[in-house]
Amino acid sequence: MQLKNVNLTIGLQTIFDDVSVEIKKGEKVGVIGVNGAGKSTFFKLLRQEIMPDSGKVLLDRDTRISFLPQVISDEIPNMEMSVLDFLLTGRPIKELEDKLKDLYEQASRETNEKVVNNIMKKISKVQAQLDYFDVYEAENILLKIVAGMNISSEMLDMALNKLSGGQKSKVAFARLLYSKPEVILLDEPTNHLDNDTKEYIINYLKNYKGTVLVISHDQEFLDRVTNQTLYIDKATHKMELFTGSYTKYLKIKEEREKTKLRIAEKQSKEEDKLKKIIAKYIAGNEKKAKIAKDRQKKLAKLEKEKVVIEKGLKQTHFKIKMKQELNNVPLRVDNLSFGYPNKELLFNNLTFDMSKGEKLLIVGENGVGKSTLLKLIMDILKPIQGKIELGSKVDIGYYAQEHELLDLELSIVDNFKDTNMSENELRNVLGNFLFFGNDVYKLVKVLSPGERSRVALAKLAIGGFNFLVLDEPTNHLDPDTQRIIAQSFKEFAGSMLVVSHNPEFVDNLGIERMIILPKGEIRYYDKNIVMYYQELNKK
Repeated sequence: MQLKNVNLTIGLQTIFDDVSVEIKKGEKVGVIGVNGAGKSTFFKLLRQEIMPDSGKVLLDRDTRISFLPQVISDEIPNMEMSVLDFLLTGRPIKELEDKLKDLYEQASRETNEKVVNNIMKKISKVQAQLDYFDVYEAENILLKIVAGMNISSEMLDMALNKLSGGQKSKVAFARLLYSKPEVILLDEPTNHLDNDTKEYIINYLKNYKGTVLVISHDQEFLDRVTNQTLYIDKATHKMELFTGSYTKYLKIKEEREKTKLRIAEKQSKEEDKLKKIIAKYIAGNEKKAKIAKDRQKKLAKLEKEKVVIEKGLKQTHFKIKMKQELNNVPLRVDNLSFGYPNKELLFNNLTFDMSKGEKLLIVGENGVGKSTLLKLIMDILKPIQGKIELGSKVDIGYYAQEHELLDLELSIVDNFKDTNMSENELRNVLGNFLFFGNDVYKLVKVLSPGERSRVALAKLAIGGFNFLVLDEPTNHLDPDTQRIIAQSFKEFAGSMLVVSHNPEFVDNLGIERMIILPKGEIRYYDKNIVMYYQELNKK
């Protein structure tokens, strides 16, 4: 695949400026760059969802591309289908078999030899597609993938909309592997995945014969899977392809920066020297003026070739102010029971309460209902029995794991139309979350998951909430932004109920107690217990 002199502008924002890069067949490429650099947009170009303003995106004809997005539901039109039915759609075997049957029936009815020959050519083409998809071995191939990714027979019967975020990621990844593409595009693929599944995927991709491009903040994953690194520079709107893993890229980058700094220091000293000579001789006699003129030419050449040390990119600024203080008991859960239809109860007679200013962590194995409990508290789901009571002075803010509270069809700014803020006030807030100028008029549906996360955080920042319900708030965010929001949540004076699989984030929040699902056991915060469940979920 190749990008040749590609230029792309969205609104008034330049994304790519005369970009040319070639990725050879079979390469495993890590795609890196800060949030908003254009990584997800690059994938959209490869998938022909968008077209460049000028230049070309060159792919071999009929190249089979499979894509795993960060937000799985964005790519699934029918979330009510079963997991097994969804997996089977990875290879269009049934459609091809039906088409083949129809063509044979046409051929049997046709008497014109020329028409029959044309039908037989079509039959040959469809049969070649069936052969590519291993029609006679496809079922066994799928079963091996299902076993390798620890997808249980119970999960195969579940509807997609009943799965947790981690389960959706696992199922979507299994379908992608089963689809037998020639090019695999992965956007933060290790979010939610347990260690065994991650290990299976790493080994699968290392032995995969096709081309892999992966966007990830997971350095270990990149180092073990990739052999090239494609850096997208947000400042220059260029791309550069480096040979080697992410760690090797970092070493090259460090050496380049040291070299640039040495050259810049040398040029700065030379610049000062030339300016002093020019100032000293410019008003002198003819000989001195000639010297000054010569130094002016040298200075102009130096300034033209001068190495520029890039300033650090702006970072998210995040602070939450409460409209009012909480009362003593912001949340009380009493004898709560819930389960999905035709399934066992996720929890039964769950009882706990929270105190003013408390930060409570929910831990437990994957699939025990951590996100479900948050949705019950937010009144998105209804309990089978029991009560959920919020205090009289509670202003509750909810961060949904898959950004369900954002309206994808509206612009960023229109997602804040219920805030009664002036446009200037809103622009100042959005600027703190790195949305500048005409960025605020982008539709949310075209944003990367990292950008959507920043929109959702901005809504938390201006809501005046005193009680936060957070479901995996660090997903899709780069490490620097994760550290920034961890500090903001630590300083938050209200109460907080949080689900997170990120141990570094959790350990910096100032958590006081933990509730362990499904039984609802309450314990004081203990990092060892958090790490135990981290390891248990990995296994």
